Amino acid sequence: MKKSFKLLVTAAGLMAISVSANAFNTAPCKACHAIDHDVVGPAWKDVAKAYGSADALAKVFKGGFKPADRKIANSNAKFKGKEMIMTPQFNNLIKGHEDDAAKALFAAVKAGKL
Repeated sequence: MKKSFKLLVTAAGLMAISVSANAFNTAPCKACHAIDHDVVGPAWKDVAKAYGSADALAKVFKGGFKPADRKIANSNAKFKGKEMIMTPQFNNLIKGHEDDAAKALFAAVKAGKL
């Protein structure tokens, strides 16, 4: 149990470090997202479609990424009740980088790869 907890803490620390670079790094997002299909979280193409623009998604991020504002989690039964999985990731990876994260998501969808 202690080893598992240490590994989790280490992984969380590495994910937080990845955001501190100049450009937003989407690599940690691959654990739960893909461009064209659902994994643990929704496909990013669906996220892009739901929000329509990086500015609209950034606005939701800047508003604290409240569960009530998460369009896919609230409209897709597959993700209902799972929206809280993303909250720690938002706090560790996106918070403070809202515009960059939203732009990176839309750029990844346009490029077809994370």
